[in-house]
Amino acid sequence: MKRLKHLLFGGIRNKIFLLILITIALITISFFVVANFQVRSLSDMAADTSRKQQLSIADTTVAVMVENIREHLTQTTRLKVQTTNTIFTEAKASVSILKSNAEKLYSFPETYELQEWSGPIPELDGYLAPMILLAEDVDPNDPDIQASIGLLANMADLMVSICESTQAEDFYVATPQGAFLSVSRNSASWLNQDGTAKAFDARTRFWYKQALESDGSIFFTDVEADANTGKLSLVCAVPVRNQHGELCAVIGTDLFLDDMTETMRASDGNNGYHLIVNHDGHVVASSLEDPEFRSETSGNALDLRQSENRELAAFITAAVEGKATDITTIELASGTYYMTSMPVESVGWAMISVYDAESTTRPATQLIDHYLDIESSGQALYREKNGQLRLTILIVISVLMVILGAAALIQGKRIVKPLNTMTEQITGMKDEEIEFKMKEDYRTGDEIEILADSFSRLSRKTLEYIGQVRTATAEKQRIASELKLAAGIQASMLPHVFPPFPNRHEFELYAVMDPAREVGGDFYDYFLIDDDHLGIVIADVSGKGIPASLIMMISKVILQNCAMMGRSPSDVLATANNAICANNQEDMFITVWLGILEISTGKLTAASAGHEYPAVMHAGGDYELWKNKHGFVVGVMEGTQWAEYELQMQPGDRLFLYTDGVPEATSKENELFGTDRMLEALNTVKDASPEDVLKGVRKAIDNFVKDAEQFDDLTMLSIVYKGPQA
Repeated sequence: MKRLKHLLFGGIRNKIFLLILITIALITISFFVVANFQVRSLSDMAADTSRKQQLSIADTTVAVMVENIREHLTQTTRLKVQTTNTIFTEAKASVSILKSNAEKLYSFPETYELQEWSGPIPELDGYLAPMILLAEDVDPNDPDIQASIGLLANMADLMVSICESTQAEDFYVATPQGAFLSVSRNSASWLNQDGTAKAFDARTRFWYKQALESDGSIFFTDVEADANTGKLSLVCAVPVRNQHGELCAVIGTDLFLDDMTETMRASDGNNGYHLIVNHDGHVVASSLEDPEFRSETSGNALDLRQSENRELAAFITAAVEGKATDITTIELASGTYYMTSMPVESVGWAMISVYDAESTTRPATQLIDHYLDIESSGQALYREKNGQLRLTILIVISVLMVILGAAALIQGKRIVKPLNTMTEQITGMKDEEIEFKMKEDYRTGDEIEILADSFSRLSRKTLEYIGQVRTATAEKQRIASELKLAAGIQASMLPHVFPPFPNRHEFELYAVMDPAREVGGDFYDYFLIDDDHLGIVIADVSGKGIPASLIMMISKVILQNCAMMGRSPSDVLATANNAICANNQEDMFITVWLGILEISTGKLTAASAGHEYPAVMHAGGDYELWKNKHGFVVGVMEGTQWAEYELQMQPGDRLFLYTDGVPEATSKENELFGTDRMLEALNTVKDASPEDVLKGVRKAIDNFVKDAEQFDDLTMLSIVYKGPQA
């Protein structure tokens, strides 16, 4: 050891001091190495966590959007199909009424007087008015022609009445003699400049030619240009033949495509479109502005089943075959779209819904961009604070090396410990555990706390988003619960206690209603009008779902109240029809079979409003259809009258009533169950109780359709008349 004045070199104190200096230096170096390593590891882990969170956000958002789009497309497609079916069904119903009137007119012309007629009158332009147009080769002074037109003019009032009560633009009737009776609001457009009527030969029109080849049923044409306005339209037409099978006339009405397209566009969303494709693969109406989906006349229309786009061709082929398709991704020249389809059953066409696929990824992209902005701001703030911290640490360590070496150890421990804790917490996270919780160890007042707080805030925002997704899922479940409650309420409206009248042994009955959806439009009813009269009702409301169920409940109450007033079946239907028509703003109609059984005699008085034929079995025989003349449906036209018929039931006779869901039950091969199979099933269990009869028919239906989806409500009622002595 050497001493220089008061300084001692080589002593224990110097060695300790040197050891402290060396220790502080090593600790300082080690601290910087460890801190840099931890910061780098933390940054890598943060980047990896960020990538995982971005993927999770993107996958979750896209999955939720696709599911929402699936539900949206399914619901909107179903609504569009219902609306379109209503349009086509209304047209068919109107043409059917005119056909029935025309068949009577031409089968029994001697019972009608010749009516006065005229050509288009310019003063009636803009008003609904009938007019007669003739082909150039027709002589209006020919007595036979005048008689033919005078007979035809008997239909004018009915055509005007139907046109006023529907949304139809026009109705017209063309005869083989070259006469054309039209009811429209465009009288002036059929006049020449000199005020004379234009010559018009409907026999040259596509719908007339197609009617000549028709089997006699109502049909819809392909897209063609209207002869008067030039606008694209469809024609609902039907040929009329007399009792000798000779063609007497062709009846038609126009469905203009611009009206249909405008209606579709008005209800489309920002990224959703709809189009109708007929059985030839031609686009009938479309709200999507794409060259491939433009409506053209039949000669220029593209058959989308032959499209060079194989995915589109396969999708359209499945759609026009009447198959409801799941959501499918189709690449078009204008972009990528999701598509789904449902059949338009009234015409055998397809309704296709289209949704822009790019909109499904846009929310995820925006969310990730926002996330990256936050992360970038956090990283910049972290780097800034980290640089300031390094300078502060260097100054503090330099001072501490002079003042107290031990303080360096404490300071180093204070800095390193939170980083180790944060690293362990992040490393221990699992994929499903993305919540980063703030701890007291991270509240250091420096960039470590800022980084931890940034992770905590980002974690909370991610959890909030997941919570929103869960809330949307819960809302969907709530709607499903409400539909289930509605189904229970509807079921409680129907009589469901059997036997219904335990003290009455003159008859035995049983009935069931199985809706195709949560709620349905079919219903049955039975009630004692007095001690000797039993009322029986079975009915089917057009359409399905909640609207049909509401009409069903109202109609059931109205029919029962009218029947309990002691009226005949025809009077009950007429009174109920007027009441329903007065408030039927949705233009829904009901097919009804109503019978009143006189219990003491077995006389059954019945009336049918367009309902299925009942099946009757006399004691010892087999079930057969009791065919009567169908009346018009209820709920369409006020003032309608119905004919009655009587059926004498003997003890042991049976009656089976049903809705169209029974014969129209469809297998996967699109084959109908039919009335022949229904009668075969009934005769298999013809001697069973009413309950077992219905179970036997339902078993036969289930064995036929197998796993195919039930598309319509199934409603059945069976009654056995045992006689007053029972």
